[in-house]
Amino acid sequence: MGLKELRQNAEKYIKEIQKGRSFLVFRRSRPVFKISSPEDDSEDIWEPIVDFTKIKKGGVSIKELLSRL
Repeated sequence: MGLKELRQNAEKYIKEIQKGRSFLVFRRSRPVFKISSPEDDSEDIWEPIVDFTKIKKGGVSIKELLSRL
């Protein structure tokens, strides 16, 4: 799909992605990125580092986090 098509019909594509589909997005006839469900390949890409909800219920604000660095 083209970038313009994605912008104009984002909700439609979100529903399809939730069903397991993935899409290549093109800009000026060149692929620029792929959209897919996080479950598709998250095991290979994402690694949990810190779960801030375990530190403080509801998470930690960015201001609080930055003040501790």
